[in-house]
Amino acid sequence: MNKLLVGLLSAALVTTAAPGMYAQKTPTKSKSATKPATTRSAGVARAVAAAKSPAAAKEAPPEGGKPRDFTLPAKEEFTLDNGLRARLVPYGQVPKVTLMVAIQAGNVHEAENEVAVADLLGKLLQEGTRNMSATQLAERVARMGGSLNISVGPDQTTIWASSLSEYAPEMAALMAEVVLNPALPAAEVPRLKTDLKRQMALARAQPGVQARQKFTAAIYGNHPYGRALPTDVQLDALTLAQAQNFYKNQYGAQRTSVYVAGRFDAPALRQAITKAWSGFPQGPAPTIDIAKPVAKGEVLTQDRPSAPQSTIVVGLPVVDPSNPDYLRLRVMNSLLGGSFGSRITRNIREDKGYTYSPYSYIQSNYRTANWTQNADVTTAETGSSLREIMYEIERLQKTPPSADELKGIQNFEGGMFVLRNSNPGGIINQLNTLDFHGLPETYLTEQVKNINAVTPQQVSETARKYIRPEAMTIVVVGDKKVIEPQLKKFQQMRKKPL
Repeated sequence: MNKLLVGLLSAALVTTAAPGMYAQKTPTKSKSATKPATTRSAGVARAVAAAKSPAAAKEAPPEGGKPRDFTLPAKEEFTLDNGLRARLVPYGQVPKVTLMVAIQAGNVHEAENEVAVADLLGKLLQEGTRNMSATQLAERVARMGGSLNISVGPDQTTIWASSLSEYAPEMAALMAEVVLNPALPAAEVPRLKTDLKRQMALARAQPGVQARQKFTAAIYGNHPYGRALPTDVQLDALTLAQAQNFYKNQYGAQRTSVYVAGRFDAPALRQAITKAWSGFPQGPAPTIDIAKPVAKGEVLTQDRPSAPQSTIVVGLPVVDPSNPDYLRLRVMNSLLGGSFGSRITRNIREDKGYTYSPYSYIQSNYRTANWTQNADVTTAETGSSLREIMYEIERLQKTPPSADELKGIQNFEGGMFVLRNSNPGGIINQLNTLDFHGLPETYLTEQVKNINAVTPQQVSETARKYIRPEAMTIVVVGDKKVIEPQLKKFQQMRKKPL
C-alpha cells in the first residue's frame, strides 16, 4: 500500500502548477540612449549583431554516442536450504553498500476483511525486535553510517538498508533480526493505526487518487488490485492478532530474496547472510492470485463542485513485462504520452494549453498491467482534451512515426534505462524485477539493443493492438454540472469518425 500510495500521491500532485505560472511578461522597449555607447557596450552590441546575422556560422552539436547494451556486473548467487535466495553484486568504488530484502507478501495477499494489514505489519516491523527497542535499532543503524526503511507494496514488502562497506555483514544480520524476531508491540498499534488513517485521509482528498481508484476498481473489480483505500472504520477494526497471523501465514524464506550491491567483503557477507537467515522458517510457497482485468469502454465521473480543473484517467488493461510485446509497448507509450516530448504532451500542453503536465504510463503487477493517460485539464476544456487524446491515439494507429521521431524516443528510453542502472539501488531493483516476473538476464543485457530494434511500423501495430479507444475506461473527476454536457457531446462524437 505504501508504494501504491506514494505513486498515487505523486500522480495527483505532479500537475498542480498552473500552466502560466512561470510565464514572464514581454519586456517593454526602452528609448534609445542619447549618449554614445561605451567601448564595452559597443563590443557587446557588435557581438549580438554578429550572432543574429544570417552569415554567422552555427556550430553543430556533437553527434550522440552509439547506444550500448547494459552489462550486468559479475554477481554471486546462492540459495539457502530453507529456500531463501541471495544475489551479491560488487559495484562501484565508493565504500558503501546497499541491501534489499524482498518478501512476496503485500496487499494482494490480504483478505477482504483485513485491508491494509500488510501496512500495519510493515510499520510494526520498524518498532524494534525482541532484543532491541526501536530507538536502539535506529542508533545501531546510525552507527553503521546507514539507514533502514520498510515499504509495503501491492505484491511485495521490501526492507531497504545502506551502510559503510565495513558494516555490510553486520547490516545483513540486523535486517534478518528485524524480519525474524520482530517485537510487534501491542502498545504501538493505536498510534500506528492513527498514522495510517491520516495518510489515507490525505490520499483520498486528492482528485488524482480518486480518479485512479475509480479506474482500478472498474477494471479489476473485486481483486485486491481494485480495492479502494481503507476507510477509518476498516483501519480501526485491524488487530494485532491479524498482523501476527499475516506474518505467520505470508512471511517465509521461500518468498524472500536478499540483494546486495556496492563494495563489500564477499566471503564475510555470504557467511553473515547464511548464518543470520538460515533460521527463517521455509514458510509458504510464492503465490499471487492473478488478476483478470476487463476492458469496459465506459465513462465514469466523480463530482468536485466548482473545481477549476478536471482530473482525467483514460486507459485499459495491457500486457505485463513477461509478454514479448512489452518492450514495444513501452517504446510506443513513450512516444504517445510517456515522455515530455510525446505527442499527447505536445498537443494538449504545448499547442492547446489545456494542461500543465499530462503523462501516460504502464502500471505493472504480477502477470497483469494497465496503460493510462493522465492529465489535470482546465474544466472548460475537459471534452476537448479527451478528443485530442483520442485523436493522437488514432493518428498513431493509422500512420507510423517518422524514423527521426522514433529515434529520439529510443534514445530517451535507452538513456533512462542506463540511468536506472547507474547506482546500486537501481541494479537491485532490476534484479528484483527479473526474479519477480521470471525474466531472463537478457531482458536487461539486451534491452538497449531491443529498444533500438523497434520499427515505426511496429509502433503503429502495437498501438492498434493494445491502445484501443473503444475499449477504454474513462474516469473524470471534476465539476459535474460543467463536465457532463461536454462528456455527452464527446460520447456522441465518438460514434462518428474523428
